[in-house]
Order: sequence, then C-alpha cells, then structure tokens
Amino acid sequence: MPAKAETSYARSGDVSIAYQELEGTGPMDVVFVHGFVGNLEVEAENPRYEAFFGRLRPLGRLIRFDRRGTGLSDRVREVPTLEARMDDLRAVMDAAGSPRALLLATFEAASMAMVYAATYPERVAGLALYNPVAKGVRSSDHPWSHLSEEEGERWLEDIRTRWGTRELAADDLRMFSPTLAADPEMQEWWARVMRLGASPGAAVVIARMAAAVDVRDILPSIRVPTLVTASERSRGEGEYIAEMIPAARFVPISGSDALFWEAEGLTEEVIAFAATVSRPQESETVLATILFTDIVGSTAKSFELADRAWADLIRRHHSFVRAELDRFRGRELDAAGDGFFAAFDGPIRAIRCATAIGDGVRQLGLEVRAGLHTGECEVVGDKLAGVAVNAGARVASQAGPGEVLVSSTVKDLVAGSDLAFDDRGEHELKGIPGDWQLYAVAR
Repeated sequence: MPAKAETSYARSGDVSIAYQELEGTGPMDVVFVHGFVGNLEVEAENPRYEAFFGRLRPLGRLIRFDRRGTGLSDRVREVPTLEARMDDLRAVMDAAGSPRALLLATFEAASMAMVYAATYPERVAGLALYNPVAKGVRSSDHPWSHLSEEEGERWLEDIRTRWGTRELAADDLRMFSPTLAADPEMQEWWARVMRLGASPGAAVVIARMAAAVDVRDILPSIRVPTLVTASERSRGEGEYIAEMIPAARFVPISGSDALFWEAEGLTEEVIAFAATVSRPQESETVLATILFTDIVGSTAKSFELADRAWADLIRRHHSFVRAELDRFRGRELDAAGDGFFAAFDGPIRAIRCATAIGDGVRQLGLEVRAGLHTGECEVVGDKLAGVAVNAGARVASQAGPGEVLVSSTVKDLVAGSDLAFDDRGEHELKGIPGDWQLYAVAR
C-alpha cells in the first residue's frame, strides 16, 4: 500500500465527493463507508489508523471517501439524507470503476450501507458492518440505541461548545477507546480530525441526521451476504440487526476499544467473511419505493367531454407524468387507464415526483391522488410484484383528492429532509395484514 494515497473527486449531482483508492493484492474491491465525520488526509497521518486498512490489503483494492459535508468533500447547506448519501456512494463506485464491491461500514453510516445493499444488490458482493445503527435514538420498542433524546441533546451541546478541543477529544477516547485516552498525540490528532472533518455547525447537522435514522423496516429486505460485528457496548444493537437480516451472521468483538481501527480481531473477521462471498447472482428481490397515481373523478370527467377531447386530455396527462418520472429517475411499470404504477430507487425522489405530478396536472383541470410505500419487491422480468406493490396500491386508495399519502416506512427513510407530514392515523389496508400508520405529505 502506498504511503500516501492520491485524493480524487467524484461528482454526485452538483456535489464533489473526495475519495481515495488504496492498492491491494487480492481481486476484490472493498468500499469503506465512514461513520460521523472524518478527513481522508488527516486520518492518514495516524499510523495506527492506516495500519487497519493495511491489514485489509489481501482482499484487494480499498476505496474510501469523505461523506458530503465533511472532510475534503463539498460542504452543503442541506441535511445529508440517506438518499443523497446513497447517491454519493454510487458516484464514488462509478468514478473508481467498481461495478461491485464488499461494503465495510461503521456506526450510523452502516444504516445507509444497509439501505444501499437492499436497493442495489447487484452492486454489493457482501455487507460487513461494525457497531451498526438501525435507529438513532432509544425508544420503548428499541432499547439498544446508545442515546435517549435527552442524552442526544447534551451531545449536541457538547458539539456546539467544545467541538475540536483536546478536552472533547479526550472524552471521546475515554468512551470509545480507553487505552488511548491518555495519549496526548492521539488526543491532538482526534481533535484535528474533528476540526478538519466538519465545522461545529455542520457536525450538529450530521449528528441530528444520525439521531433521526430509522431503517428497521428495511432490514428483512437485505438479501446480500452480511456479517454483523459489534463491541460489547453495541452488542444489543448488533444482535438485533443480525437477527432481522435474513441469513446474517453475528460475531462479537472483544476488548475495551470500540474504535474500528483498534477493534481486536475485526480485520480477521472481515477477511474470513470475504472468502465466503460467492460469485454474482441475479437478485430475485430489490428494495424500491412504489408509487401509484390515479385521476380523481375520471369517469365523470370522461362523460363531461367528448371522446376525442377526453382522449386528448389523457394523452396530455400521460405525457406530463412520464416527463416527471424521467426528471425524478422513476421507472414506469404500468399505465392502465388513468393511473400510473412506477418504482423509484429513493423515497425522496418518489415523493417529489408525486407532488410535482399533482401540481402539474391541475393546470390540465385534473386532480390526482397518489400513494407510496417502500418495501421489498419481487423481480419478475422487468417488472416488480409482491406485497410491497400491493401495499403501495392500497395506500393510494386511501388518499384523498390532491393528496400524496405515504406509509410510515417512507416517512422514516426521508428523515432529515425538508419534507413534512400530517398524521392520517392508522388504517386497515385490504388484503394486507396489520394496521398501517399513514401520513400525508404537507403542502
């Protein structure tokens, strides 16, 4: 491995993402997904940190990057949502010429990696997680998260008032790696990583995003080989995640050091896991956000108009909807009568598309209702099917005129965005078990 890797940039929309490639001796690509904040070049100054990646050389090329808003990547004003960070990961893999890789992810970055693996299984050879987070804040139905809401607020205050200081660095080290806490060089390096990784304001934004994470609903949709590892402090969360992901394996990591580069035996577990990853297989399922729309009162409207006028109006409606699907990267799966069935690789794009369709067709004198659900879909040729598709259709059937209605899964996955929702309560969806909490996109 070269002593100092060259930093390059990948373009993700209008944001530049800094990444590095480290040479290895094996045939595999490994993409490391960093938790919280960092800075590629400052981190590389620490021999102990770099030694961790050196131990992974037998696997092959290592690709690592600074997340948007941190380190050498572009600073951004908006909160870095799961969807945007998935786009960044894909952009880095494309720029590095990596069609498929083993993802190694830590802390709340693991939540993004899990959603990415479920959404793009063809690009993920395997998923190796260390101290992963499925939900950012502790609750009665998820007691494993490290922080309660009150503790989270105290953490934010620490970031606001002590970010980048030796004192906060020492406190962090005492919590996560007590064997290094008294080392003044380590304290100074960790404080520099903070200062050059993000400003205090940016760190608060990222911390709030981490607290808002909730990807529990998508865990059963992950079908790629998965290794979940966790230190003693994070064991409960790790065991929960491994139990929820089909065929995932959990391995506890011993020792008092929870920082990934100091975690005893972690690299050995990742290398052993990588050896079990099979050749690419065509995925039978994929995580997708399903959108259904239909025109409100279409039958009455068709009787109002002559056949030719109605046919022309439907043609204009279809043309507009298809243009919006193209704009928001949606994939049309069916257009029966006056309704559309489409799929998206991200719920934020799906919501923005649905609201744009609703706003646009009003100029045609039409009103539409729309429903969205994110879930595991069966891949049938170039179509999607299964319970998630049926659920999307049922959610749409509950929407009122001009309303975009979403499931709670969709709402959880867009946490940190500027989207707001109105609670529409619990509903029974015909043919779908259980009560479903639905939300209307606030206009």
